[in-house]
Amino acid sequence: MCKTPELAAEVSLQPYEILGVDAVIMFSDILVPVEAMGMKLDIVESKGPVLEDPIRAEAQVEKLIVPDPVETMPFVMETIRLLRKRLDQEAPLIGFAGAPFSLGSYMVEGGGTRNYAEIKRMMYREPMTIHRLLDKLADTIILYLNAQIERGAQVVQLFDTWAGELSAADYEEFALPYERKVFERIHRDYSGRDYSGRDPSGRGPSGPNVPAILYVKGCSHILEKMAGSGANVLSIDWRIDLAEARRRVGDKVALQGNLDPCELLGTPETIAESVKEILKKGGGLGHIVNLGHGILPMVPVENARAFIEAAKAGIKEVA
Repeated sequence: MCKTPELAAEVSLQPYEILGVDAVIMFSDILVPVEAMGMKLDIVESKGPVLEDPIRAEAQVEKLIVPDPVETMPFVMETIRLLRKRLDQEAPLIGFAGAPFSLGSYMVEGGGTRNYAEIKRMMYREPMTIHRLLDKLADTIILYLNAQIERGAQVVQLFDTWAGELSAADYEEFALPYERKVFERIHRDYSGRDYSGRDPSGRGPSGPNVPAILYVKGCSHILEKMAGSGANVLSIDWRIDLAEARRRVGDKVALQGNLDPCELLGTPETIAESVKEILKKGGGLGHIVNLGHGILPMVPVENARAFIEAAKAGIKEVA
């Protein structure tokens, strides 16, 4: 579906059109760039992504390419073009990518994992091989996100979901430097060529100041380190109190989150109460109301809509 731009655009727009969210995130998969680097990817029913010939040696890392995103992932670029045309300044468009450590985890483990044993084995036994892989992934993601920005993404989000599985010391060695590299080299003040042909100002399809968001699941032990990643916004899960998170990072960054997705299985009334509490702790300014992880498939649409409505009503009260 994500390789068919018309379908990807349609799916991207559904939360905006059905629920009334404030922005649109393009529909895609974080492993698209990994496939473009040369690994064979299958999506297996009831199992998820499976990568053939998982990375186990330096020679495999050397064989990986840093792909041209426009040539190897044109469907992503076309999806962005279609979405910008459809939205026409109504709402901002968010692009995204997986972060090097999280993508590297899939590549070494061969898919999803519960214990991250293979990548941690390589971290401790062959750290230089892992660093080479992560550096090559960072180069790939920089090109990929810049291509998204050039085509019209107005915000970008970096998902380092599995970096929370690392100790604070390992996060500082194996994840944070590559997050920093990505954030340092993406075009946050993009003013280059406008590929859409719709902006006569020459500022580019996104204009200046493209904000960047970093998400890590289970991030309470590394929050201050994340604040030094170069991201403008930290997206956090529900395991840390939002007021505590704000106290710990101060005004260095904005925050996004952090309702437990399971709370959407409650009632509209309980959802509204939880949203009020999050808004109180988030403080309004510098806070993007969101879930602390992905929405669960069994959540009723009316409950998702109740979450959005409660957030909008609560924000008006705070303002």
